[in-house]
Amino acid sequence: MKEKEQKGGVTSRRDFVKQGALAAAAFTIVPRFVLGKGYRAPSDTLYIATIGCGVGGKGHDDTAKFTATGKAKIAFLCDVDSVYAGPTFKTYPDAKVYVDYRELFDKEHKNFDAVSVSTPDNSHALIASAVMQLHKHIWVQKPLTHDIYEARVLAQLAKKYKVVTQMGNQGSSADGVRQMREWYEAGLIGDVHTVYTWTNRPVWPQGGMKWPEKTSPVPTTLDWNLWQGPAKEKPYPYADVKDGGIKLLPFNWRGWWDYGTGVIGDMGAHILEAPMTVLGLGHVSEVQSTQGQPGRDTKSEAFPDNCPASSYSVLTFPKTERSAGNIKIHWMDGGLMPPRPEELEPTDMFMADGEGGGGMVFVGTKGKMQAGCYAAHARLLPISRMDDVINLPQKYPRVKGGQDGHYGQWVEACLAGYGKMETSSPFEKAALVTENMLVANLAIRGYNIPKAPVSAPPVDANAAASAAPAAGRGGRGGFGRRTVYPARGLNLIWDAANMKITNFDEVNQFVKRDYREPFKLSGV
Repeated sequence: MKEKEQKGGVTSRRDFVKQGALAAAAFTIVPRFVLGKGYRAPSDTLYIATIGCGVGGKGHDDTAKFTATGKAKIAFLCDVDSVYAGPTFKTYPDAKVYVDYRELFDKEHKNFDAVSVSTPDNSHALIASAVMQLHKHIWVQKPLTHDIYEARVLAQLAKKYKVVTQMGNQGSSADGVRQMREWYEAGLIGDVHTVYTWTNRPVWPQGGMKWPEKTSPVPTTLDWNLWQGPAKEKPYPYADVKDGGIKLLPFNWRGWWDYGTGVIGDMGAHILEAPMTVLGLGHVSEVQSTQGQPGRDTKSEAFPDNCPASSYSVLTFPKTERSAGNIKIHWMDGGLMPPRPEELEPTDMFMADGEGGGGMVFVGTKGKMQAGCYAAHARLLPISRMDDVINLPQKYPRVKGGQDGHYGQWVEACLAGYGKMETSSPFEKAALVTENMLVANLAIRGYNIPKAPVSAPPVDANAAASAAPAAGRGGRGGFGRRTVYPARGLNLIWDAANMKITNFDEVNQFVKRDYREPFKLSGV
């Protein structure tokens, strides 16, 4: 890379259009007046490179929604799996295709304005940090990062390089979160002290799963090394599910800590963002967690590399200017839900269809309010209280298009330039939401962190024989080896300033990973 490019010297859009540099990507650059009325000049179009674009994944969906704004063009597509991404390649025949994002950036960085990242969580920060060093605007799917340290880094780089950023938690652009903030600040439910949140995820297999010892050949259409990124290198897993294998790609990687961030990583940004915004919450200060057992039979085990099938975490946030005291957010997944609010009528739906399989309930000193996933269908409880907000003035401007407007908002902000327009989930905000989710994951992972198995004390044969029937009812009955859950029952204290848990050091290894060579963050 040339010296000018290393220091962030990037050709401006105006110069870029004059030079006709997009010819390599099969685009024709002509002045606005030649196009005539109703046509958009290339200088008014956002040229996007999409990293991770398989059909069925968010990359494909995001790409379509950027294009639907009428102000964006997909200039480049990059994916490590040519079969999974093949239909997307066909959808955008003018886009030039790459396998390795590093090669794309080296060769084409003058030929695009912005990048959308929708790879597994494992590589979000690597790609995003490289993008911002090129002074390109950036969209990253939720969760923003795999690790807490990475979230801090991306927030700092966004500010340093002055690029427009957005995390793909589209509910942050929805009307619901703005409505609930207006209701809360109008005093309609008093001071909130507790929030219950939940999701029906996982909808992929996880919990009690062991990485297979057998392997399968790597598909010839997949770059397995690039897909793994900074995670420790493993052979491609045995893929026959009926014979003890796992189907890791294209989606089930979410259930493995090396690549995903579990259920709260998948859905937390859609559900926790609203309470954080409505209540003005900062860094979490304490977290405790428990999780469901993988099974009751003697063969069932909890494997530390695999995310749990269900979990329940309680996050404590310090008092803010919008609260009378500390606020506790309860997070439940895997089918767990809070009690049905007593304010609901018997025929009222607690969680209606179309709300994303999750929701939230704010508990205040004067009442409650509820919404679904993405803060959808916000309402006061009892629902008859909705008459109280009919004439309530609108205090916060709405995003054009609401939830779906999340995409157009980012495109417009990129075209306007840094500092000219707001986005709903810039990295400064998204990093804090992500960090709080990942602090919860410290407690979840600490629950099943590897420890030396504990053996029962020796007993005499007669005593063992007399106890055997009772032991059988409990599975292992205290004999032999048992699983240890060291963080169960602990309240972990989070020191945000120093990014560490102060009373259970074993989980701090997950705050910042060691990357596999040659993968590394850019700009740090």
